[in-house]
Amino acid sequence: MATYGGSCHCGGIAFTLDGAVEMGIDCNCSLCRRRGGLLAFFPREALVLRTPEAEVSTYTFNTHAIRHHFCPVCGVAPYSEGVDPKSGEPMVAVNLRCLPDLDLASLKIVPFDGASM
Repeated sequence: MATYGGSCHCGGIAFTLDGAVEMGIDCNCSLCRRRGGLLAFFPREALVLRTPEAEVSTYTFNTHAIRHHFCPVCGVAPYSEGVDPKSGEPMVAVNLRCLPDLDLASLKIVPFDGASM
């Protein structure tokens, strides 16, 4: 299994991610299309936050089921947390653009119509 280092732009939020990344989800919901994220979902334990949680800002909207985390300094949103609707287990959605060693051109990109949900 691959391990990636990730961060926001300024490095204020840093994390490691353990997991294979083969595809990215390009969501068109009101938040994703504005911030330009490219997402992949993993079990919550796959992401290890290297930054104290108190230094991470959080935004929720609509049903408030997903906690979108972002850096209060640079504004970049590297990951979100929620619950997998199928299994009920904690999950994390990682913004693949925040993994500098990942070759985004090698990924299959899948559109997701979050705007209609």
